[in-house]
Amino acid sequence: MEVEASKLDRPALVEFARDSISRGSKSFRFASRLFDRTTRERVWLLYAWCRKCDDMADGQDHGGAMAVVDDPLERLAVIRDLTAKAMAGEPTGEPAFDCLGVVARECGLTHKMADDVIEGFALDAADWHPRRETDLYRYCYHVAGAVGVMMAVVMGVSPEEEATLDRACDLGLAFQLANIARDIAEDDAAGRCYLPDDWLATLDISPGEHMRPHNRKKLALIGRWLADEAEQYEASARIGAVALPFRARWAVLSAAGIYGDIARQVRRAGPKAWDHRIYTSKPEKFRWVKTAFADAVANNPRPMDRRGLWTRAKT
Repeated sequence: MEVEASKLDRPALVEFARDSISRGSKSFRFASRLFDRTTRERVWLLYAWCRKCDDMADGQDHGGAMAVVDDPLERLAVIRDLTAKAMAGEPTGEPAFDCLGVVARECGLTHKMADDVIEGFALDAADWHPRRETDLYRYCYHVAGAVGVMMAVVMGVSPEEEATLDRACDLGLAFQLANIARDIAEDDAAGRCYLPDDWLATLDISPGEHMRPHNRKKLALIGRWLADEAEQYEASARIGAVALPFRARWAVLSAAGIYGDIARQVRRAGPKAWDHRIYTSKPEKFRWVKTAFADAVANNPRPMDRRGLWTRAKT
């Protein structure tokens, strides 16, 4: 979508953001239809900023194959600068960042929330790799859990409601763990690995050797570990959805099921999980929307013992 950024008003920014989410995430776009109009537009606006930052950091165009970025630190500096201007209410000349400015003013998003997301791009720019399992969760927080916190505020949760924001963070963690499980092969092709060293050592997999054919059964076990963890955080997030307005709760529960299916498919596929890209089909998405509607009406999620799960307070 070609636009002249400096002349965009709110309706034009919303249209830009709608196009961005349509191109960048079919699953998220699908679930976003369940929000009321105002919330839906705000979700799109926030997504547009997240998508643009991600594309700038990884040399992508609305996701897809990553390209080699020659100037990662310079791009990170640009992201920080444009984000700071947007949060200060200044025009940036970049529509995705102006989208952030609009939704931040309307919903009370803070500099700290935006900075926590940008820290995830900083980790990638530094060629970061998790040594321990707790490092993995810290990364998942910055690239997805922190986005969940911002999305919750956009949906009407007060920035002071820490317990509900923690559960929103959990949903982001679940999404990212599912993404990592699905994208192990793609990340390896781009020179990245988000599997903790202590997990690889436990299975006697040498650094950089996890995609070797002789390690495929061991890798399937790691895929199962990631899927199991994603399922735990998804269950925790469902508890937090109780506090959301009905349509927001319906959308969140739909997204939880749709994205959760990615992790579940990785677990079921075992060693074949990376033979082709896993996705949730349209019929399966509709099934989750139907299931989520009933769950949103009942608003009585299954209780769980959250002890032992990572929390954003540990960042």
